[in-house]
Amino acid sequence: MAESWKEAKDCAQKEALPQVYHDCDANTYGACNAGERQGTFKGGVFIEHRCLCMPAHLSPEDLEAKEKKFRSENPDW
Repeated sequence: MAESWKEAKDCAQKEALPQVYHDCDANTYGACNAGERQGTFKGGVFIEHRCLCMPAHLSPEDLEAKEKKFRSENPDW
């Protein structure tokens, strides 16, 4: 797991993954394939987390700006 968009981007490059994400429920970042769900298992049931997924080719600054814009437009998300 990563702690920032920059670290997530580094993970994506090392693992040749097309997307980066911010798991807003776990407050972690990472890299993933398209359509890959993030979450946890509780009592044998998968609970999907709310994640912001974006293309890994964007710069960390662009990723931060897009997240900031999304959060300002969707304050209850």
